[in-house]
Amino acid sequence: MGETHAITVEKVLPYAADKIWRTLTTSDLLMKWLMPNDFQPSVGHRFNFRTRPIGDWDGVVHCEVLDCDPPRLLRYSWKGGADTNPEFGSKLDSVVTRTLTPVEGGTQVRMVHDGFVFPGNRYAFDMMSSGWGKIVDAIGRVAAEA
Repeated sequence: MGETHAITVEKVLPYAADKIWRTLTTSDLLMKWLMPNDFQPSVGHRFNFRTRPIGDWDGVVHCEVLDCDPPRLLRYSWKGGADTNPEFGSKLDSVVTRTLTPVEGGTQVRMVHDGFVFPGNRYAFDMMSSGWGKIVDAIGRVAAEA
């Protein structure tokens, strides 16, 4: 087994934590900045994100809410991919943690996606590292409209 790595993104968004929380935990809003889903903010709830298939991966990310403390902390598992995909779409068993902290001028959003095992998840890690930064910006745009 290789080393485990995490992607960490932090940004202050100019909105109250409650507004950002709704953007993170309301299925319709979540779809606007990430993917179609059947999310519910309840510990133990199993849900899926759906995107286009890649290689042998069916495009489904299987998740379960592990921790939910509104409007401060949301943690869920993130599992998907296929063993036969050597690059993007490789099998991934990871955890996403989002922490909201009120600060002057808004809320600090901290996202940690942990559990990338190298070398197998290296390509996914590199691709998602830049993607998650853009996603946090999209959370801000959706929160502005919500």
